[in-house]
Amino acid sequence: MSLLSDLNDRQREAAETLSVPLLIIAGAGSGKTRALTYRIAHLIQQGMAQPWQILAVTFTNKAAGEMQRRVEELLTQNFDLNEKNRPMIGTFHSVCVRILRKYIERLGREKSFVIYDATDQQSLMKRLIKENQIDDEKIKYQVVLGMISKFKNQLKGAADFLAKAGNHFERQVATLFSAYEKRLKDNNALDFDDLLLYTVKLFQENPDVLDEYQERWRYISIDEYQDTNHAQYTLAKLWAAKYRNICVIGDSDQSIYSFRGADITNILEFEKDYPDAKVIKLEQNYRSTQVILDAADSVIAKNKRRKAKKMWTEKEGGDLIEVIHARSETEEADWVAREIEKLMRLKEVSLKDIVVLYRTNAQSRILEEAFLRHGLPYKVIGGVKFYARKEIKDILAYLRVIHNPNDTDSLLRIINTPSRRIGQGTIHKLQAFGLERSLSLAEVLNHIQMVDEVKGATKEALVSFWQMIINFQKRAQDLHVSEFLRQIVKQIDFKKHLTEDGTEEGEMRYENVMELISVATKYDETEPELSLAYFLEEVSLVADTDQITDDISNVTLMTLHSVKGLEYPYVFIVGCEENIFPHSRALFEEAGMEEERRLMYVGVTRAMHKLYLLAAKQRMLYGDYQSNPLSRFIDDIPKELMEATGLEPMDRSELFFDIRKEPVKEKHDPEIAEKKFKDGDKVTHASFGEGIVVERRGDLVTVAFKDKVYGIKKFAANIAPLEKLSQ
Repeated sequence: MSLLSDLNDRQREAAETLSVPLLIIAGAGSGKTRALTYRIAHLIQQGMAQPWQILAVTFTNKAAGEMQRRVEELLTQNFDLNEKNRPMIGTFHSVCVRILRKYIERLGREKSFVIYDATDQQSLMKRLIKENQIDDEKIKYQVVLGMISKFKNQLKGAADFLAKAGNHFERQVATLFSAYEKRLKDNNALDFDDLLLYTVKLFQENPDVLDEYQERWRYISIDEYQDTNHAQYTLAKLWAAKYRNICVIGDSDQSIYSFRGADITNILEFEKDYPDAKVIKLEQNYRSTQVILDAADSVIAKNKRRKAKKMWTEKEGGDLIEVIHARSETEEADWVAREIEKLMRLKEVSLKDIVVLYRTNAQSRILEEAFLRHGLPYKVIGGVKFYARKEIKDILAYLRVIHNPNDTDSLLRIINTPSRRIGQGTIHKLQAFGLERSLSLAEVLNHIQMVDEVKGATKEALVSFWQMIINFQKRAQDLHVSEFLRQIVKQIDFKKHLTEDGTEEGEMRYENVMELISVATKYDETEPELSLAYFLEEVSLVADTDQITDDISNVTLMTLHSVKGLEYPYVFIVGCEENIFPHSRALFEEAGMEEERRLMYVGVTRAMHKLYLLAAKQRMLYGDYQSNPLSRFIDDIPKELMEATGLEPMDRSELFFDIRKEPVKEKHDPEIAEKKFKDGDKVTHASFGEGIVVERRGDLVTVAFKDKVYGIKKFAANIAPLEKLSQ
């Protein structure tokens, strides 16, 4: 039987297209991973490439692992896919780490670099803001890091930012950018953006290195191409420049990460980069019912910047989409909880099959309270991540210092954790000693006996601490990571440190440390020959959604941005109101509104069997009650695909005038006719400033204001001080 006999016609066509640039437009649930893995296997089976000549790039470790497993299952009977003879399948960041470990010294950096994750970056930036005596109320660390990341994604650095700095705020950010880069270099550390930036720089400045990898990876596959930023796009072009055997797969309708630097233009203009490219559309959906697909298509059809497609499925019909308009956000959350109880009782639905989605993290609180009242177990994705928890960061900091003593920020984290009675005053003395002699903190500790300013028990504690680190360094090559962790935890008496307060929280913190040891044990079992450095890489590159597992005992709560790539039989989307979803920020720009529409498309297409859309007539926002119109996305869905259910009969008649009633006929008023307000008009109000008309019904005009303090308000059009702005 042919390897490709399990594929549908379009999937098979994609798998058999091997010698020209290929763009696969893969709709939600269309089996894109299947098509991609079979294409890789077919390349090898046909003898067109050796396994090691193939590079496949994904966006999560989970996706990379799944693809590796599937390829090996397809080929394991006929090919020996050992460590040296198998495709390179990984994320952009993990692939770049491997390259930099080998060649980063060409750029004047050390191979033993550590990787700073988001919490490391935040800690460092907070410290730099304080050191530079900048007002942290006026300049937020999150904003600075976001600006730095945006520049790095454009392959630009601190000098480029300074050259563009046009005001005092930007000049302060430039100062922090430069200090941040210097501290990273001093600590022998790279952040996530550096992994991409340095790899591009390495290739551009060292043609021989680029040629080595172009020769090695003659066939390039990139998943989720719509999510690539400029740096990733540049890497893909460099890798594929020599042989042009590049296959990208993605969906312009699922491009929802522009805030991270993702550029939808990369997928929309693939054919400009590769004029001889072939385009194949995967439009058969294996996940959702036709009702759900038709609803999703209706929402996304209004976008202009997209590669058009029409999803279809053999699952004809399906349950109608339930639309619930609650009186308040409390009633909305309570309805979700009661409906979940009903699903469990009447349909024996498992909690793991249910997800509740929202636009912003702040919306989870009211849902959590409702679930607690109803005794429904839940988990929040996007809360405090496992690897961001203090106790985990502390133990990992020990490993990082043992691996790379010049990681000053990690060293500062552990020097008095657990307490060794080493105060900030002592640390300042050590730093001052090092500053005068151009020594790192680690080098100062190596010469601690020369630091006369530190005396007595404090000096003894520092000597003891540093000797422990040195002893562990000597044993780093002899111990598995899990045993290494156990010995560190034991030697510093970390259990006592975490649990001495006698609280349940302390016990849970210690359980988290034990879970880290479990992670290390699994790592040792699967990668017995790899070192501490590789373990630190693995945990640095883990994404939050990689940690989602099938859990029979919990409902999942998460943002719409977090759910991409996942599927659930039952999906609830709450907060379907103007100003919430679509978000208020998007009401004033076409590109932003198109991204919100794509976000709705992603949310809807997560549903396999049943979709619920909920809204509240009144909701607390920014400390004030607001009444927001229903989301335009609900209005986009044909009436015949929805049913308004779930509320008391007296409320149903009020629910969704566009579903249950004929639209209200507009009354004729000469003044209103003269103003001619219509949906989408930009207006200005004498008191509230600029806004946009989001709904016009009869004499009433609903306006969303740019200043979110004012939110969305309704006016009588003939008397309100509203003026239409030129479009």
